[in-house]
Amino acid sequence: MFNFFNKQKPEEVSNDKMLVTERDNRLNQIEIPENIFIEKEVETPLKSDENNVKRVENTIELLFDFLDKNHENKGYEDALMNPDTRHLEQNIEALKNQLERTIRRVKTFYEDFIKEIDFHIDSRGRSGMVDVVDELKMKKSIAESHISKVLEMELEHKDNTGDSQGMIISYTRGFMNGLSAISHHSILKRF
Repeated sequence: MFNFFNKQKPEEVSNDKMLVTERDNRLNQIEIPENIFIEKEVETPLKSDENNVKRVENTIELLFDFLDKNHENKGYEDALMNPDTRHLEQNIEALKNQLERTIRRVKTFYEDFIKEIDFHIDSRGRSGMVDVVDELKMKKSIAESHISKVLEMELEHKDNTGDSQGMIISYTRGFMNGLSAISHHSILKRF
């Protein structure tokens, strides 16, 4: 039983190649796998109602996220791939179309949400749930203010003013920087 302490030969302790000698109790070689001290991050799918698909609410936040996105890098990369101004115009048109689709999705979401709230207001009102009806009316008021902001943004987009211009300016700036980089690298660096 105590034979373990009386061994005098070097012994391989485990698969991690740790060698220990009894004479001087020093570690000669240590190779410890990374997974012992570092836990790898594992991506797990977000569970939603059905089919483990991530559900995205099409609220006004979706629209703001789209408008706040920096399109400068995409413009720069597009210019490096195809340095043609026609390509710039087509990509700006594609961005505008994507914004219009996003606006339609958000408008549809709020229109449906308001219809659903109206149903609940009527239903809960008939049941005498005054506090719940007041809460629902407040939520409806918030949804109506959001949809009016979305409609305002849609008009600004059609007039080429307002928040949507930042997206176009960002993409154009990136594209022009890409064109400049091509000229700088291929022509200006020669002499």
